[in-house]
Amino acid sequence: MTGTAALPTRTDVAVVGAGPTGLALAVTLAEAGVDFVLLDRQAEGANTSRAAVVHARTLEVLDELDPSGDLSGELVGRGVRVTRFRIRDGARPLAAVDFDGLPTAHPYALMVPQYETEAVLLERLRALGGDVHRPYEVTSVTQDADGVTLTTATGETLRAAHAVGADGMHSVVREAAGIAFEGSAYAESFVLADVVMDWAPGPHEVTLAFGTAGPTVVAPLPGGHYRIVAAVAEAPAEPDLAFVRTLMDERVPGQAAVRELVWSSRFRIHHRVADRYRAGRLLLAGDAAHVHSPAGGQGMNTGIQDGYALGRALATGDLDGYEARRRPVARRVVALTHRMTRAATTRNPVLRAARNALLPLLARVPALRDRLAAELAELTYR
Repeated sequence: MTGTAALPTRTDVAVVGAGPTGLALAVTLAEAGVDFVLLDRQAEGANTSRAAVVHARTLEVLDELDPSGDLSGELVGRGVRVTRFRIRDGARPLAAVDFDGLPTAHPYALMVPQYETEAVLLERLRALGGDVHRPYEVTSVTQDADGVTLTTATGETLRAAHAVGADGMHSVVREAAGIAFEGSAYAESFVLADVVMDWAPGPHEVTLAFGTAGPTVVAPLPGGHYRIVAAVAEAPAEPDLAFVRTLMDERVPGQAAVRELVWSSRFRIHHRVADRYRAGRLLLAGDAAHVHSPAGGQGMNTGIQDGYALGRALATGDLDGYEARRRPVARRVVALTHRMTRAATTRNPVLRAARNALLPLLARVPALRDRLAAELAELTYR
C-alpha cells in the first residue's frame, strides 16, 4: 500500500480521495483488519492550511482510533488550544461561547493547519502498514452485482467489493452512483488568508466580527500566525497583502496590524447534502456527501467523523446504519452553518440591529451558551 508501489488489481474497499476523510476511513479500516486501497489524484498532499480547527468530538474519535492517546496527543502538540469563541460587532464584544466547561477530555477548539491533521493521520496509517497510492486519478467507476471496477486516467483498473467517494464536492464516485447533490451557492465570495499580525484581542480566542461589509473570522494558528476568513462581495483571485490590510482596517478598525501575508485564496461556498450516502456498492463521505459554509469550522470535522463511522460500518457490515446515522448529522450541520452565515451576512439594517441587541441577551443564558458550545464542538453528534 505504498505511494510508489504498483496499484493492486483487487481489494475489499477502494477509497477515492486521501484528504482527512479518506485518511480517517483508511485508518479505521486498517485498525479493523479490512483490506483497502486508498488512492489520490495529487502527486503529494497539499501543504496549505485550509481547514484550521479540530473540534472536541473529532479528537474523541482519534482517541477511539488509538486509545493510547498518542494520535490525538500528537495533533494537540502541533496546534493551539482555544477555549473561547467571541462574537463582535466590529471591535465591540456582543457574546462569548466558552468550551472549557464541556463534558469531554478535550474542552477546547484545537487550531491547527489541515496539513498537520493529514500528516498525523498519515503517520498513523503507515504505522498500521498502510499508505496512499499517488497519483492515481479515477476517471470511471462502474458497479455490478459482484463488485466495483475503478479505472484510472492512465488505464489501470482496480476491482473492489465496495468503493467510497471521499473525493470532494465534484466527486467522481457520487456522479457514477447517480446520487443527486441538492442545494445552492452563496452569493458572496470568501477570502481566506494566513497572516502574521498584531491582533488586539490576542491569541486566546476565535473572533467572529460582524460588519456592514460582511463577517470576518480571525483565529490563532501555531507559530504566531492568524487565520482570516472574510465574506467579500467580489474578492480578487489571489488577495495580496495590501488587500488584506485594507480589509482588516475596514472590518475591525484599530484592532489589526497585518505585517506579513503567508498564504491566501478566494473561494465560493455552497450548501448541499447528497440525497443518499449509498447506492449499492458505492458510498459517500465528507465533502462528496455534504458541503456548507465554513461558519463554525464544521466541514473537515464532520468528514473525519464520517470516515470513522463508515470504516466501522464496513468492518461490521452495517452499511445501511451508516447513512441512517450520518446523513441527519450533515443536514443539521448544514442548517446550523447556513443560519450562522445568513445572520452574519445580512445587509438589512433592521435585522442587524435586532441581531446585535439580541445576542448579548441570549449569551447571558447559561443553558443556551452550553448548548451552542456543544453544538460547535460537535459533541451532540456522538
